[in-house]
Amino acid sequence: MQTPRRLERTLLERLARQVGLAVVGCTTADAFPQARQTALERLQQGLMGTLPWYHTARVLRGTDPQVLLPGARSLIAVAVSYWWPQEPAPRPLTGRVARYAWGLDYHKALKERLRTLMHLLEAQVGPFRWKVYVDDGPLLEREVARRAGVGWFGKNTNILTPIGSWVFLGEALTDLEVTPDPPLKKTCGQCQACMPACPTGALIAPYVLDSRRCIAYLTIEHRGPIPRHLRPLIGDWVFGCDICQEVCPVNRKAQPTTLPELEPRAPHQRVDLLEVLSLTEEGFQERFRGTSIRRATRVGLQRNACVVLGNLGDPAAVPALTRALREGEPLVRGHAAWALGRIGTFEALSALHSALSTEPDPWVGEEIRMALHDATLPLSV
Repeated sequence: MQTPRRLERTLLERLARQVGLAVVGCTTADAFPQARQTALERLQQGLMGTLPWYHTARVLRGTDPQVLLPGARSLIAVAVSYWWPQEPAPRPLTGRVARYAWGLDYHKALKERLRTLMHLLEAQVGPFRWKVYVDDGPLLEREVARRAGVGWFGKNTNILTPIGSWVFLGEALTDLEVTPDPPLKKTCGQCQACMPACPTGALIAPYVLDSRRCIAYLTIEHRGPIPRHLRPLIGDWVFGCDICQEVCPVNRKAQPTTLPELEPRAPHQRVDLLEVLSLTEEGFQERFRGTSIRRATRVGLQRNACVVLGNLGDPAAVPALTRALREGEPLVRGHAAWALGRIGTFEALSALHSALSTEPDPWVGEEIRMALHDATLPLSV
């Protein structure tokens, strides 16, 4: 049996710093049996929502590195900060965007740097087998980061690191032998700041997230109607949510990103909701090219925009919502109806009454009827 080649940690850390990877840890390529059991339990309990790509087979693959790269011996885990200290100034009729989407798409940015690191290592030690992941494969990246000593699980289910929790994680699976790091011994202690801060109560227990209630899941991954009882709790979040990280004490010492790709682009920090409602598919792709916001899809983002406009309650949004009620896809029309009912002006309720007689979709028709029923301002006013 061939003796595995070893990778010196000093070389790995030096080259990682050279390509801008702030935190590096290593662990073995052994399986993750406890993480597998936990993930399967969460899946069975329905806490993962309707994610089409999260299923039993994926969990089994993602907790056995040998399936992903036969003969693998080590996992290299990295973390980079995406935090930026300046907040965008609030503007009327705009929605908040989670910080991770303020810059360019992190998948591409971090994966390119991981690949560069692997190529630099090959130039030093010779060819070896490797595979890299950045939130784009079955590997349970947070569990890898925990075992590799990059960070520890917070009660909000995020990985908390010495540079904060505003981090992207990446992994390299390799057949090189690397001395593993021990997991960090830090914990959240008695702190539970994140749990009561969650508007929708998605953190149902320490370290347990019900994705079906999570604003990030609802506004990004969920493809259907947002449950009516959760819509008011979404507030002005049009894409993602940062609340459980904003209140986390670990982030008092958060370090700003050092990667130019992750620095914020102003148009992505707060999104013009009326513009979103007017976008064609081509316009949506062009407007959000190269960003993570595209993950929500045009129809999903327009649905979210309707919810936020309903929560803002500004009558200036009524003309745009009325057009969406007439011309949007059914998912958008239903949420536009809800928003018009929330705004409740004469013009808003008139638009709902007018649409009710011609709406062909049963679900949208029901949304219109409920919006009219719940409205506080009668049509005769």
